[in-house]
Amino acid sequence: MPTTLRDAWADLVLGATCVGCGVAGRLLCRSCEAELPRGARLAWPSPPPAGLVAPFAAGPYDGTLKELVVGLKERRLLALRRPLGRLLAGSVATALASVDGPVALVPVPSRPSSVRQRALDSTYDVTVAAARTLRACGHDVTAVRLLRTRPGLRDQAGLSATGRAANLAGSMTCPATALARLGRRLPRARVVVCDDVVTTGATAREAQRALESVGLEVVAIAAVAATQRRGPAGRR
Repeated sequence: MPTTLRDAWADLVLGATCVGCGVAGRLLCRSCEAELPRGARLAWPSPPPAGLVAPFAAGPYDGTLKELVVGLKERRLLALRRPLGRLLAGSVATALASVDGPVALVPVPSRPSSVRQRALDSTYDVTVAAARTLRACGHDVTAVRLLRTRPGLRDQAGLSATGRAANLAGSMTCPATALARLGRRLPRARVVVCDDVVTTGATAREAQRALESVGLEVVAIAAVAATQRRGPAGRR
């Protein structure tokens, strides 16, 4: 049985409820799935970090979108990788509307300790699912792990925008071996940085910096969701 079907079957047999509305049966019922965004929009943080390329998200980090992200990341509900992948694919497709040629979808790296603790690299898994969806629609995209975090990176939860930026400054690197593999697989490929949620933009900007520092062209940021702006309207 394929992995996605096996996950869905197990969730159903184990008495799952919809993360969106709480109805018993599926982790995401047909009604809630039908209401998910089909495209994406610009999602600038307010204020955006200097130099950040255009970020796109399927919708606000609220309601069903938030429950999907939390369900996979914190509760390890593996069947949610597929709908999250479709949402991320919508963001990438919007970002690539005027981009031709091969594109590498590079997930924001998780801290190794978090991956070990959860036995899951959710951002990478969702990026892989998004790439699969996009290739089925004719896009020349590949999910590629390029970034690593340096030791000492703290959990971002609860940090202010200033604290996030300070915590992340210089925290990501693109090893030469990973860059060489990309050159063999996708020569002249441009890059879209992928994440689950855009909050202050600090994580995306650090990923962009690390990739650009080794000569890669980052054309956009794509995410499942973005936190709502607070305060005066930001850049549009």
